[in-house]
Amino acid sequence: MTRWVLGHRRLVTLVWLVLAAAGVATIGGTIDRLGQGSKLPGRPGQEANDLVAERFGGTGGRNAPLLLELTVPEGRRADAADVRAQFDAVVQRVTPPGGRHASLAATGDPSLISADGRTTVALIYPPGGEGPNAYGDTPARVREALAGTEVAGAPVRVTGQPLLTGRGNGAPRSPIAETLLGAVGAIVVLGLTFASGLALVPLLIAGIAIPTTFLLVGGLTRVTDVSFIVQYLVALIGLGIAIDYALLVVTRWREERARGDDRDPAHRVEAIVRAATTAGHAVLLSGATVALSLAALVVLPVPFLRSVGYAGLLMPLVSVAVTLTLLPVLLYTCGARLDVPRRTPSPDSRLWSRIARATTRRPLLAAVLSAALLLALAAPALTMRVGQPQVASLGRGGEPARVFAAIEDAGLGSGIARPIEVATDGDPVALAARLAAEPGVSGAIAPGAWTNGDLRVVDVWTTEDPATDAGRDAVAGVLAAARATPGAHAGGGPAQDRDFVDAVYGSLPVVLAVIALLTFLVLALSLRSIWLPVKALVLNTVSVAASYGAIVLVWQEGHGSELLFDTPATGAITVWVPMAVFAFLFGLSMDYEVFILTRIREAHLDLAASGVRDTTDDAVVVGVGRTGRLVTSAALILFLAFVALSTVPVTDVKILATALAVGILVDATIVRGVLAPALVALLRGANWWFPPALARLLPAERSGPAAGPADRVDTRA
Repeated sequence: MTRWVLGHRRLVTLVWLVLAAAGVATIGGTIDRLGQGSKLPGRPGQEANDLVAERFGGTGGRNAPLLLELTVPEGRRADAADVRAQFDAVVQRVTPPGGRHASLAATGDPSLISADGRTTVALIYPPGGEGPNAYGDTPARVREALAGTEVAGAPVRVTGQPLLTGRGNGAPRSPIAETLLGAVGAIVVLGLTFASGLALVPLLIAGIAIPTTFLLVGGLTRVTDVSFIVQYLVALIGLGIAIDYALLVVTRWREERARGDDRDPAHRVEAIVRAATTAGHAVLLSGATVALSLAALVVLPVPFLRSVGYAGLLMPLVSVAVTLTLLPVLLYTCGARLDVPRRTPSPDSRLWSRIARATTRRPLLAAVLSAALLLALAAPALTMRVGQPQVASLGRGGEPARVFAAIEDAGLGSGIARPIEVATDGDPVALAARLAAEPGVSGAIAPGAWTNGDLRVVDVWTTEDPATDAGRDAVAGVLAAARATPGAHAGGGPAQDRDFVDAVYGSLPVVLAVIALLTFLVLALSLRSIWLPVKALVLNTVSVAASYGAIVLVWQEGHGSELLFDTPATGAITVWVPMAVFAFLFGLSMDYEVFILTRIREAHLDLAASGVRDTTDDAVVVGVGRTGRLVTSAALILFLAFVALSTVPVTDVKILATALAVGILVDATIVRGVLAPALVALLRGANWWFPPALARLLPAERSGPAAGPADRVDTRA
């Protein structure tokens, strides 16, 4: 294939330039068509929320309400007639047109006033859309409208989840700034790696791969919903993947080029062909494993995650295609001219060779120590809480957080920030009374104004936050009771969160088992080994577990989230993030496993062909020594891309970026640098065992330079 590509250089270049230009020209329209929501078709919570939004002008449903709070001075009561009337007038004044509200005066329900009678709360549901910025600037305008407003000598203040999360979840923007930040980091690493103009080549490959991927994503947006988060993933993770793949091939080409006379046209061709048949094979295998791991997202019954999976599949596939076709053309036409000043560094890294020798001398000790460190990093993952962040953990230190703390202290229930909305065609007052009697429920209201034809809405909230264990149990009881009532449909944020968990994790063991089996088969047939793929799967799982431990420490428990991201602890990990981390990190970390194992296997074959009987230790030293510097550079580039990704103003994306960045660093250092070589040294001859019957079905392996006459390629300029 490489010889054909080199013989059709103009055609290959033209095709990729046209695709990239089309991607650049249409990228604006593609981003405009990206969706903001995360619906779950066919789920009861989604159906209830759609019903409420349709019948009540887009208010409520999954979108949480704004909360107006009033705490009157001691000696006064918020349920006094004059106070109630004045507060209700304020609530009506700041409720946006088309919105709905509920106050003590409108409902007369004691759920909206504290036991001491001093604090009262009103709920306001503005008309909204979907996604992290569903209310637009409405919460800020309500806050401005309340400035200086007092009732009974006390200020009327506003809070609620939309204001509490507004600090971290702004409106999505174009990923240009983050991509430029990632590209700057990449060019620094590439410049240090190559110390020549070759540093530009991987960036050129990424510059073709990213807009081409956007072009394909644009096609997807015309046939299915694609999440706005995809634009950041394609731009930044795509940047890292494309550069990594090109870096691997360019590094090997440089090594092969140094073995002969570059003035000889035949050698110029053979250096590229040899790089493609070795490093290019590793790139193809890596792309396949990344795509397989991301297939876990595609098969989930969640459109939002499915769209992330589609984009994830396109990123490695496009990067592989550009690397294996356009990169050989670039190396042939301008590689030598860019490699100035020409350096012929030793392909072996002295540092990584020393580490490999130390590991092979004491493989058991190295394996035990590195495994213990990884298990310590992964241990916090055992306490991971999957769900929406606790409301009290959001916006810590700001005015909305202080107002919400006052509501909690007044005993009005933490769940009031995220009520369950029940639509019913029956008696709403009777239903509210029945649901209020459920264990763990703080209040239930049935405002008479929340009526449209024969449909009415009841709001129910829990004493504890729905993200806590006690809150989840209370939510489950309310949902069961509501859905057992004829004509009632239970929705709201807590209901849809439960549906999301069930949809994502209900069939997860089967999905992961299928992905693991397919990945094992691809690696086993490519590496011609049974135990090397098993080891790779185990080590990838350990890397993912370590990344889970990191986000629990940083985000769930808050050890560093304020310092690093100026964002308070979330108290929980967003439902979709662990699954996305697994899909991306499992595939990306497999890249480095494949890079190292293919080089170890290549060294094993060369040593065996030269008559060495026990090749394992020497093959490990050669493989790690020749890939250590490469893997370190590649991992650093991806790490910097994830750092750029963490600047996206969406808290969920920051959590995802943190997990991927930590996972890549751990994988490229502890796992691939120490633990993986130690296990290969311990397994020794078992590494290379492969069923003879299967081996006979595969093409024969050849070591040494790729054979083939150079005159098959048109070597004219």
